[in-house]
Amino acid sequence: MLRSFGKLVERQIRKAQAEGQLEGLEGEGHPLPNRSSEAQSDPAIAAGHRIMAQAGVLPEEFDIKKQLDAACKVYATLADPEDRKGAMAEIAELEMRYNMARDARRAFMR
Repeated sequence: MLRSFGKLVERQIRKAQAEGQLEGLEGEGHPLPNRSSEAQSDPAIAAGHRIMAQAGVLPEEFDIKKQLDAACKVYATLADPEDRKGAMAEIAELEMRYNMARDARRAFMR
């Protein structure tokens, strides 16, 4: 059954290619986006996140995660102990806010 489904999919792809339906699509010629984190999540939630991202509306935790990643990069470049201490305090606050936002979303989704 899987083999016949695979053949059906391949035929549909070849048909779409022959008709030119796969040309000029958004992102053509660029590498696929890294979505490795979606592999461990629920496909329905991952699809919902992609739709929200394309619409420009993401949960707060995504914005906080970007801020957290940027703060970690800054921390790695600092040499002064006082600067590192301040950066670490910022990272700790962002981690706390990120975890709270993530937990709130998960509780809402249950």
